[in-house]
Amino acid sequence: MLPIGDINPTRRTPYLTYILLGINIVVFVLQLGMSQRELQYMYIDQSVVPRLFSAAPFSPESLLDGLRSMFFHGGWLHLLSNMLYLWIFGDNVEDRFGPLLYLLVYFGSGFAAIFAQVAIDPTSPVPLVGASGAIAGVLGAYALLFPGASVRGLVFFGFFAQFVRLPALLVLGFWFVTQLFSGAASIGPQTASGGGVAFFAHIGGFIFGLAAAWLLSFVSPKPPEPRSFYEA
Repeated sequence: MLPIGDINPTRRTPYLTYILLGINIVVFVLQLGMSQRELQYMYIDQSVVPRLFSAAPFSPESLLDGLRSMFFHGGWLHLLSNMLYLWIFGDNVEDRFGPLLYLLVYFGSGFAAIFAQVAIDPTSPVPLVGASGAIAGVLGAYALLFPGASVRGLVFFGFFAQFVRLPALLVLGFWFVTQLFSGAASIGPQTASGGGVAFFAHIGGFIFGLAAAWLLSFVSPKPPEPRSFYEA
């Protein structure tokens, strides 16, 4: 299923989600003028490389590399899939918590994702790039905060597609289970050989987002439902 939107109105404009979308897109557009060799050098020098990160994970340079990694993407498909999920699910999480706590969930999930992937393969020379871990945290938070929401999407049958509407909890739960199985299947001698999808980053980010949303719900109680215009 390809999600294209959710049925979950917000109370305010999600400016921070728009800013995050914009920064990711601008950074990627700036990358388009670089050669493959320049890109590879930039990723190695300015993003998380597990074998380097694991040597000093809490140093200022490592943390800065982690932050930069969240805004690099390896291609159009990588960028567009991440931005689609952020667009669909980020606005409601920002609306629920406000911009400051939303940033905490987003970047906290991003770093949790990095630590999870590095813990699985600390000697890997392959750079970790992308906002997937941070956005996975947004998905985890959304699943906890809005279990009754619905997601609109497209299901493809060969050359044909059909619009469907499914519970968000089912869609996000299925996404998380696929990450678990894919992550388990990826463990082995071939894991560090040539990159690919950092499934454990997704898993770590999702779990952090889920836990953060649960804890922050006590700090930031759910606002009352808006009253109808016709109510006294």
